[in-house]
Amino acid sequence: MARTDDNENFTDEERQAMKDRAKETRTARSRKKKTPEEARAEGEAELRAKLDELTGSDREIGEALHALVTENAPTLVPRTYYGMPAWAKDGKVLCFFQPASKFKVRYATFGFETGAALDDGNVWPTSFAITALAAADLDFLAGLVRRAVS
Repeated sequence: MARTDDNENFTDEERQAMKDRAKETRTARSRKKKTPEEARAEGEAELRAKLDELTGSDREIGEALHALVTENAPTLVPRTYYGMPAWAKDGKVLCFFQPASKFKVRYATFGFETGAALDDGNVWPTSFAITALAAADLDFLAGLVRRAVS
């Protein structure tokens, strides 16, 4: 993560994510005036555009996760979140995909926000590092997505 000046608190990537989030907030306000079908279609288009920007394993993983979420939680609405593909329930992001390229790290991440019903005792994971997705990995994540929506 390249810093443009040693005195700055945020990397260029973090600053861009904040700009993306501000834009998404404005979009969400205007989307409230639309029908649910129109809002879903716009969100799907935004998410697809983000996936289309990705390359290599980030794109493969992102495409696989989008298919997984769409199949296992069809009520979730696609959208973006800090410029990353995400899926929302009742207007709030439930899960998201952070490509490795987003912050120039060695693995992608699939994460869940606090609205996800993943509670399991006193400690449970809410984010998973991903370098590739095998069938067993997809099954595991599909179970989490279904549980998160319930």
